[in-house]
Amino acid sequence: MRYVFDHLVIAAERLEEGVAWAEARLGCVLEPGGAHPRYGTHNALLGLEGGTYLEVIAVDPEAEPEVLPRWFGLDSFAGAPRLLTWVCRCEGLRAARLPEGFARVVDLQRGALRWRMGEAEGGALPFDQCHPGLIDWGDTPPPPRRLRRSGIALDRLELAHPQAGELAAALSGLDDPRVTVSPADKPGLRAVLRAPDGREVIL
Repeated sequence: MRYVFDHLVIAAERLEEGVAWAEARLGCVLEPGGAHPRYGTHNALLGLEGGTYLEVIAVDPEAEPEVLPRWFGLDSFAGAPRLLTWVCRCEGLRAARLPEGFARVVDLQRGALRWRMGEAEGGALPFDQCHPGLIDWGDTPPPPRRLRRSGIALDRLELAHPQAGELAAALSGLDDPRVTVSPADKPGLRAVLRAPDGREVIL
């Protein structure tokens, strides 16, 4: 299955905290996103260069999820806002053989947006969230086509994991030099973005 980088996912205990955290680091204003009734979450978005974007997501305290566990392991998320995971586009996701750790493909909708998502077993993504979420926008134009251009670009996404070899093999369908995998005692993700003035922004 071919993977194409889609977006970064920043998680927060409260959406307003995550938005404030991201805006302070990036130096620009995020746009309102919307709600995800299936998981009882809501988000805000920022368009990045190259047709990608950044999402800040949190549990919506006013919403009752239709299913549990929530996606991205948000049921157990705690602490300060931070980069949690990432998502790749995969065309024909419904008919594809899902990677180990994914249970099913579900149809989702937020307003006029319709898409399919690979739902991970237990909510959290494989390889301690270093494996990307899988999304298929189908005929729906993805969010970057409607978001304002921020001038910020992803320079690189660094994935570190004790099972680096297995993770790299799982990502063999991704041809993107910005994404690197390296061995480490503990799993982790680090995104390096480039502001229009050349400043590096670390998430």
